[in-house]
Parts: sequence; C-alpha cells; structure tokens
Amino acid sequence: MRATSSFKGQENGLYIVPTPIGNLEDMTIRAIRILKEADIVAAEDTRQTMKLFRHFEIENKLVSYHEHNKQVSGARLLADLEEGKTVALVSDAGMPGISDPGSDLIRLAIEADIPVVVLPGANAALTALIASGLSTDRFLYYGFLPRKKKDRREALETLRYEQGSLIFYEAPHRLREMLQGLLEVLGDRPVVLARELTKRYEEYIRGTVSEMIAWAAEDVRGEFVVIVEGGTGEMPEEKVLLEPLEEIEQSVATGEKPNAAIKRVAKERGIDRQELYRLYHEQ
Repeated sequence: MRATSSFKGQENGLYIVPTPIGNLEDMTIRAIRILKEADIVAAEDTRQTMKLFRHFEIENKLVSYHEHNKQVSGARLLADLEEGKTVALVSDAGMPGISDPGSDLIRLAIEADIPVVVLPGANAALTALIASGLSTDRFLYYGFLPRKKKDRREALETLRYEQGSLIFYEAPHRLREMLQGLLEVLGDRPVVLARELTKRYEEYIRGTVSEMIAWAAEDVRGEFVVIVEGGTGEMPEEKVLLEPLEEIEQSVATGEKPNAAIKRVAKERGIDRQELYRLYHEQ
C-alpha cells in the first residue's frame, strides 16, 4: 500500500511540468504552483532550472535527472514516489518526455502504478508546425535525425512516402548537412525552418529544401525546428511491382551492399529482416 501525503487537494504522483522554450511569460500559473508545492523537483539541468526558480521566486528541493544519471536518479525518484512523495519533472525547456530522458521516468512510474499527471504547455514542435503553414491534418514528429550520413539516409528512407508533415529538430552546426540529406532522399519539397521560437529573434524561413541549403551556407545560429511537407504516400509503380528479392538484387547491382539493401527493403516493405536475409542468401 503506497503512503500518501497532502498536496493541496491534488493527487500525489509524478507531475510533468512544461517550461518556457524562450519567453518566460509562457509559464503557466498552474506550473508555478506545482513547482512550489511538490516535494521534489527533478530537472534535466539544475543550473537552467535554478534561473527559472529565481525568476518566479520558487524555493524547493531540486535534484538532477538527465541522460547520464537517469538509472541511478530514476531509481531514487521512483523510491520517493512509492513513499507517497510528489515529484515534479522539468526539462531544460518545453515538454518533458519529448526528446529527453523524461519518458523513461514516466514509464517507471506507470509500471509501478504511480499516477502521472501531465500539465499542458510550451512545445517547440507543435508551435512550429502550426505557424509553418504546412498541413496539420496529419503529421509525424521525428526529433533529431541520426548524425552519421548512412544512418540518416536509412532513417529518411523510411519517411519517403509518409503523407503527413514531418517535424525534425536540428542544431545550427548540423543544419546544412541535414538539409542536404533531405534533398537527396525526400527531394526538393517545401520546408519551413523555425528558429529561436518565442525569443527575441524568432524567425520563420520558408522555401524549398534547396533554397534552405543555400540560406544555411552562411553562419547560422539558434536551435531549429524543421517542418517538411509530406509525400504523396504512393510508391512509384515500378517499385510497388518489383519483388523484394529482385529489388535487393537490383540495388546490389548498382553498388549498394547486400546487407544494407536487405535492411532498407525490409523497413520499406514491413518485412522481417532476418527472414528476408535468409531468403536472399538461399536463392
């Protein structure tokens, strides 16, 4: 039986508290109250969160929870939750659990049957999508693409025929390389670069992928959300009709390594990779 403590009439458990992605005025009244009343506040970067605490005059116990200590810190926080304490989780900015280790702590809490309460608030991906002018009827959030060119290409291949708008995050020093990857795999589609959202120098740059590559040739600064128009959802007729093994052989004949071709075709067609590997080497 889990012990409980009073929390101003609210349920004890893990509270997911979004914080501003730039403009401090985007902090909600409820979020400030939860951070003040929680027994513990777990932060991705305590130094960054301390700035927020000082601005809103929050005085509370602050502990570190990030990618490099999440196993030890997560176990400690779970023990606190099981004792009936209330833990508020924040990231550096935006919604915890999106491209950060907060999702691991949320899973631990759910598995332990501990209530998880998510507060609505700032999120860079949705903010950029809505302002992009591209379709919001259907979209796919991917986050950061792999850094290595080969891995990035393989990831983009799986998105080639996705019909919804595609949402990516990217750092300024990798932006041009990432855009080049988009051009090579997805083609010269409409794209919107959202830079420094909600901050003083917030900017939306709209155009095609090739135009954005040219724009990014100069020194670029700020964190980016990249919104790319979705595809048609239809594979070229010749690719639909081509049998998986024939497609692999054709790719190998043009220079692609067999294992890479097998992995790519398996992903694109939703086929078991090991089974396709076996069939290829048995023929």
